[in-house]
Amino acid sequence: MVTFALAGRTASEIAAAVEEGVRCGTLASGAALPPIRAAAAQLGVSPATVAAAYQSLRQRGIAESAGRQGTRVRPRPAVAPARGQFRLEVPPGVLDLASGGPDPRLLPDLGPYLARLAAEPAPTGYAAGTGHPPLNAAARALLARDGIDATELAVVGGALDGIERLLGAHLLPGDRVAVEDPGWANLLDLVAALGLRPVPVPVDEAGPDPQRLADALRAGARAVVVTSRAHNPTGASVTAARARDLRAALAPHPGVLVIEDDHAGELSVEPLHALAGATDAWGFVRSVSKPYGPDLRLAVVAGDATSIARLTGRQRLGTGWVSLILQRLVTALWSDPAVAATVAAARDEYEARRTALVAALRGRGLTVTGRTGINAWLSVPDETTAVARLRESGYAVAPGALYRIATPPAVRITVSALRPSAIPALADAAARAASGSLPAPAA
Repeated sequence: MVTFALAGRTASEIAAAVEEGVRCGTLASGAALPPIRAAAAQLGVSPATVAAAYQSLRQRGIAESAGRQGTRVRPRPAVAPARGQFRLEVPPGVLDLASGGPDPRLLPDLGPYLARLAAEPAPTGYAAGTGHPPLNAAARALLARDGIDATELAVVGGALDGIERLLGAHLLPGDRVAVEDPGWANLLDLVAALGLRPVPVPVDEAGPDPQRLADALRAGARAVVVTSRAHNPTGASVTAARARDLRAALAPHPGVLVIEDDHAGELSVEPLHALAGATDAWGFVRSVSKPYGPDLRLAVVAGDATSIARLTGRQRLGTGWVSLILQRLVTALWSDPAVAATVAAARDEYEARRTALVAALRGRGLTVTGRTGINAWLSVPDETTAVARLRESGYAVAPGALYRIATPPAVRITVSALRPSAIPALADAAARAASGSLPAPAA
């Protein structure tokens, strides 16, 4: 077995050695890096050189500060591993309640729509980059029903692509960003990879804490990212009262960028209470992955004129545009009443599964949140123990460490693969895992 050996004489060489260790797998997720003074003595360099190397790794999203425990490899570092060792593996015979994706059986069948597109003439060449007006019209109509002014609109390659482009349009490395805690793991990883400084804002079932958001803004946060509904991982949904309080917290800071992620969209049973327009710079992102399929890498972004102009201008210098095939496909899905019925049925099914799971867990004395969406957030004394014991009982759940910064331990349970008949047994296993007793063997 190859073990990691720190090497290098300069900060860049030391950082490169750590990055290589992560890429090759000799430095695992969560592995502690040598203390600065010990590493400096080992390499014969100054502590300042090692500190600069570690700072570079943190700024690039490869490492993170672990408080008194020093510096460690991030759970999902911003470097591609050689063997995919940072994926959550689900063993055979274990029910996957960790992946976080939609139930494939509840997604619309794309086959007929792809066949129809193949039979229709379509623009070719770089002229396709001018976009697809029917998609823009459909998006504006959908957003208008939720009270979102989509006069200025962009089409991007998914929710995270839109969020990254909005952040890049306004912020520089080192800037502070107020993020939900717990929050979407991919967003937390992105913030780290962009060299931005996350400022955690606690979340309850009604959304982010307004007072803590106000504190983050006074501390210099230049942007805030809020999940409108079906919050990942807690299932929170911003209520009308909470939206008013959040707007009040934002009012003294008109220059702050407000990004809203409405990834659930048509799958949400909760009404939208948006923050769009609370400040001068804003972006409202709605993707199609959860309702229509994860492989449909498309989202629309409404926002103020300056933000959308910066986003689309930078997009033209890179990817250029989102595939017109995808744009035409999404337009066809949005315009078909049969697809709308399929999505509505999926919405109701997810609602029933999550509601039943939350009730079962609470009925066993457990602390859990899960107001909307496909996830429930279960508080546990120790994540490692809970994840391991639930897996031994036949259930794979996601450790909360991927999603939280300063909030207490928990695990995320996704209901996409969960059948109602399996909920009582899962709740029993969760109660045993949370209490620390030995799990029953898997059926």
